[in-house]
Amino acid sequence: MRAFVYLIVFFSFFDLFTQLPIMSPFAESLGATPFLTGLVVGMYSFSNTIGNVLSGFWTDRKGPFLVLLTGLFTTGAALLLYQAVSDAWSLLLVRFVHGLLAGLITPAAFTYLANHTANEQKGKGAAISGAFVGMAAIVGPAFSGIMSSRTSEAAVLGVTAAAMLLLGTLAFLLLKKQPAPAAHNRSLPPPLRELFRNTGVLKAFTGAFLLMFSQGVLAYMLPLKVTRLGFDAQTSGLLLSTFGVVAILVFLSPLNRLFDRLSPDVTFSFGISTMGVSLLLISQAEADIFLYSVMGLYGVGFAFLFPSINSLLINTVSPDVRGRAYGYFYAFFSLGVVAGSTVTGGLALEPSQGLLLTGLLLCGAGLLVILLHAKKASVR
Repeated sequence: MRAFVYLIVFFSFFDLFTQLPIMSPFAESLGATPFLTGLVVGMYSFSNTIGNVLSGFWTDRKGPFLVLLTGLFTTGAALLLYQAVSDAWSLLLVRFVHGLLAGLITPAAFTYLANHTANEQKGKGAAISGAFVGMAAIVGPAFSGIMSSRTSEAAVLGVTAAAMLLLGTLAFLLLKKQPAPAAHNRSLPPPLRELFRNTGVLKAFTGAFLLMFSQGVLAYMLPLKVTRLGFDAQTSGLLLSTFGVVAILVFLSPLNRLFDRLSPDVTFSFGISTMGVSLLLISQAEADIFLYSVMGLYGVGFAFLFPSINSLLINTVSPDVRGRAYGYFYAFFSLGVVAGSTVTGGLALEPSQGLLLTGLLLCGAGLLVILLHAKKASVR
């Protein structure tokens, strides 16, 4: 039932992306100050990081099925709490609870997929899951923007709650019947420090952080750059959709076979360097046609990087610690989004400067990984 778990992956990220256009207006409608509005927006990522880490530990101890089921039902319940929000402070509390419980889902879902996918298809499987993430990134904001304008922000979150509760019910009926992966000795898991001494794991965590760091910078800087070039806000949305569509096309095309044929180090380096070059070009772009082309190139890089970091993680950790590895992996995802916008905003960089700095950072990471890979190959 991997197809069903892919659907869970889609809705876990759909939950995230539907919040993006509506949470700031929702907080402001409840009388939140600018500072409190920022806290409301960021609180989800903060508590989500905690939930990711907890999910990883519990997944290794209890198995992904139980954690996944708990995450779906409790997240659905947390989403219903938005209906009872009456002021900005109660919204902040609900955001904390929502982020914490939603953090249980993704590590458990990806651990389940990894445990039920043949070794020779790990890269392709990661590419397919990436396609569902990409689809959520396109559909989620559009859905919430349209529905909230016609109803309310709480109504959007209510629809997501219904989807989560339905998925939880179906997961109980369908996934429970799936054969469990081979048993492993979980009584003596390796010390946590050994996980962070693993070179492949560190590459995966770094790639996850930098991927979402660039996303945070894009979400913050791209609309500002587009506005200063004289284009309307709709252009920013279309540009972000362009990268998502291109990424999905790569994920689902025959190119996804490359992720099982090439070394993850090679596809990692190509993907993150392509994203870096794209950001460098965006920082200098002035014509809208050029911006669309470069965002398409960014989508190609994204499509190569996402499966690569998943493959690095799967290939370098044993199944008995896979849950906690994914927990930290997605914690670095959440931290990357926050750091991207916070660092560039804190440095008071102009849009072109922020994009340029991030592009150089990604290109440097790509160069370092390929140099380490070449050194390792020469030793052999």
